[in-house]
Amino acid sequence: MDTFKQHLDKFITITDEEFASVLSFFQELEVKKKQNLMLNGEVCKSMYFVGKGCLRKFFVNEKGIEQTTEFAIENWWITDTFAYERQMKSDFCIQAVERSTILVIDLQTQETLLKKHPVMERYFRMIYQRAYAASERRIRYLYEMTREELYVHFSTQYPWFIQRIPQYLIASFLGFTPEYLSEIRAKLRS
Repeated sequence: MDTFKQHLDKFITITDEEFASVLSFFQELEVKKKQNLMLNGEVCKSMYFVGKGCLRKFFVNEKGIEQTTEFAIENWWITDTFAYERQMKSDFCIQAVERSTILVIDLQTQETLLKKHPVMERYFRMIYQRAYAASERRIRYLYEMTREELYVHFSTQYPWFIQRIPQYLIASFLGFTPEYLSEIRAKLRS
């Protein structure tokens, strides 16, 4: 998992020997496209680091429609943080959008990792801070922007998502129907 080492190097300094020890706390998994890693109602036992591919977190709303709340591509983490930290049942599902290679860690193993390698506390703190800041921004954008502005902002900030993630999932993430997203895209092209 060279990508994980390169990712860690952006935040902390660890030797190759320390990295080998850190990596031993994780399980590496290959997951197929549309494979579920966690389902609604299951206890959230794991955090997932994407080495290659893309995962998404979603819930099914009262109308039975999937509502995507988060994506994770290379070097991003994903979990239901609330349920993971409390080891309780989740209201979300986590699913592979693409064939993916991921690292998985559970809470007890993570605690052992943090005791053995205190520098990883700093790493996870920095990751959580970034994730929290991104969530704050997203909430503001949802309140402030029109739907069209939201799409333009998203496609400008994250053009790689537009290229690789199916349009119906982007629509779900932005809170649109796929048809409405098609209308916005057609309007922007003309």
